[in-house]
Amino acid sequence: MPLSNKEKMLAGELYFANDPELAAERRRAQQVLAQYNATGPDDQATRPTLLRELFGALGDGADIQPPFACDYGYTIRIGRNAFINYNCVFLDCAPIEIGDDLQMGPAVQLYTAFHPLDRQTRAAGLEYAKPIRIGDGVWIGGGAIVLAGVTIGDGCVIGAGSVVTRDLPPDTLAVGNPARIVRSLA
Repeated sequence: MPLSNKEKMLAGELYFANDPELAAERRRAQQVLAQYNATGPDDQATRPTLLRELFGALGDGADIQPPFACDYGYTIRIGRNAFINYNCVFLDCAPIEIGDDLQMGPAVQLYTAFHPLDRQTRAAGLEYAKPIRIGDGVWIGGGAIVLAGVTIGDGCVIGAGSVVTRDLPPDTLAVGNPARIVRSLA
């Protein structure tokens, strides 16, 4: 039996993002996000409940400042004591796994979606996605962008405004566009 577009998406194969099942799941996520983003600063009891409804996993002590945006939510797993600042966007067509003790500045963007370089394939509406993995104790500066398929090792620091296009080994400082390792932090 052929795979559904959702199964293809999660397997990293070409899929149609406008598939009705996927469109319905994005609408569901948008409904939960609308509630979450409308919470007030004193509504600390409701926020974790909504995030647990949205995400695949949410560790204790995780704190995500609204507004926050994502595509599906269920592919996102966030560890303990993670702090995600305002206006972050996670395009989570593939899994996004974030370890414990993350510090993420405002307006950080994680993009798992990837579009084919072939014009005709792209015009046909096909795309694919690759997972993003972020280790424990990582600090990502404001406005940074992490692209599809990237793994960021434990203890890394990513400079503000950097564009991470390649894997980063643990305990390194990376800055720039594209992000380059400037020194070891070990």
